Amino acid sequence: MLNLFKQHDWNCQGGSRRKFLMQVGSLAGLGISLDMALQAEAAAAKKNDLNCILIWTRGGTSHIDSIDPKPEAIADVRGEFKTISTAVPGIQFTEYMPQFAKKLGSFSVLRNLNPRNGSHSTADAIMMSGKPFNQTITYPCFGSAVSKEKGKRNSLPPFIQLGSEVDRLKRAGLGGYLGIEYNPFEVPGDPSSKNFKVRDVTPPGGLPLSRFDKRRQALNLLDTLPRKDKKNAGALEATDQFYRNAFEVISSPQTKKAFDLSQEKSELRDAYGRHKFGQSCLLARRLVESGARFVTVSDGGWDTHGSNFKTLKTKLPPVDQGMTALIEDLKDRGLLENTLVVWMTDFGRTSVINANAGRDHSSTASYICMSGIGTPGGTVIGQTDAKAERVVGNEYYAHDVAATIYSKLGISLDTFHTAPDGRPIRLCDGHPIPELMG
Repeated sequence: MLNLFKQHDWNCQGGSRRKFLMQVGSLAGLGISLDMALQAEAAAAKKNDLNCILIWTRGGTSHIDSIDPKPEAIADVRGEFKTISTAVPGIQFTEYMPQFAKKLGSFSVLRNLNPRNGSHSTADAIMMSGKPFNQTITYPCFGSAVSKEKGKRNSLPPFIQLGSEVDRLKRAGLGGYLGIEYNPFEVPGDPSSKNFKVRDVTPPGGLPLSRFDKRRQALNLLDTLPRKDKKNAGALEATDQFYRNAFEVISSPQTKKAFDLSQEKSELRDAYGRHKFGQSCLLARRLVESGARFVTVSDGGWDTHGSNFKTLKTKLPPVDQGMTALIEDLKDRGLLENTLVVWMTDFGRTSVINANAGRDHSSTASYICMSGIGTPGGTVIGQTDAKAERVVGNEYYAHDVAATIYSKLGISLDTFHTAPDGRPIRLCDGHPIPELMG
């Protein structure tokens, strides 16, 4: 189908109108009406308008106690949980993942991920950027890179993080060398709470927007001052953009509406689960539907060195309910075609159960779950050994996960950005995982 609406052609000039009508007229001879052309163009635009929701369970979620159990292993390895069959013959999950088991046909599981790092803050930086950790430079996370490449759709921030469960010690989950204007708009708090309010969306204490307009004018006045220090000019411009974005968020009715979960039907909220994780997933769907490009749902408490099984009995069910409801809801709304959903964590856990009934960090085995944008459903990729300690055969790494995410979102891996010192840096050095590309 011809692209009838190239942005530089579709304006109010008579010549462009005539060109458009001539194109439509030429298609009419082929039996293609204006309505058909408009529908095809809208479908193409929707296909290219791609989003991502990243589920980040901070601390290192145990793969052996969730989606990669070892029921044939000795008790000290397999742990307390029983296993259940899934929708895919021969594949089992643990008993605390019943919805994942039932709905495996809607997503893929990658079991042969080697995180190659078992340190929390460093692992966060690696897994959320697909780049090796570097003390001298901070690489942008996925959301920041997407925000940079795709830009804003409307007044809603393009990159939003729900919850504060990303380890910032090694500057993970930030804009890095792209600048602070590409940091996430972070939303702390519990969306399932009746008193949930989004910081910076509603002016504090009922402060009228006219007061913010005066502050905006003051900022504009500062912008007119000469900036003699060229070295700091870039940082000042980034800060200005950060505050401009904040003003736009505060003053936008569209933004306030997007964060209002009370507009959702009670039955749907129940389906997601009336808990923090479930309502965060529902909010993430509202945000991408309203214009955000990348939303991270962050959830903490997964570092189970002690009381691993007791903790997971409470942590796994909300993820099992919330993430599967998210995938089904996106599918029902026709949004799964252009929304990628990814669940990942720092690293896996060891097969050995320690003296505190916990599992320690595994730097050699982990996983991701993925759905949307053509990801084949019911696919389980790779395997670990009999103790879930190491990958058997072909393995993938953080940079391959990054390559898969960027490729699915239509961002070239050969994209280059300029570091503060002027050198070009390639966005991604990995290769898309073929089994996930569809």
